[in-house]
Amino acid sequence: DVQLVESGGALVQPGGSLRLSCEVSGYADCMGWFRQAPGKEREGVASFCRGDNMEYANSVVGRFTISRDNAKNTLYLQMNRLNPQDTAMYYCAAQPGLILQWLRLRRDAYTYWGQGTQVTVSS
Repeated sequence: DVQLVESGGALVQPGGSLRLSCEVSGYADCMGWFRQAPGKEREGVASFCRGDNMEYANSVVGRFTISRDNAKNTLYLQMNRLNPQDTAMYYCAAQPGLILQWLRLRRDAYTYWGQGTQVTVSS
């Protein structure tokens, strides 16, 4: 099994930055960040699989960066130039085994999920 614990969510002003963390226990070839706003479907934000390129949703390209510190077993999501449309609960997801590139931002490609951390962008 893989256990995931997110942290770092907060209230931030438009234009601000935030870094989310996800502590990972267990092995996962692919990991991703998803978000879900009230009344909306959970959507993929960023992902990567070992030894492969990162994938980003069009809405966050150039603003968000996914990374992993293997020594700390932690996944990060650096979010810059935040806007109110980024307000959502953010979830970390993991999958043991590779995911085809065009499926990496689909929620049904992942087996393990964290509990989420709330990001609110508001003045």
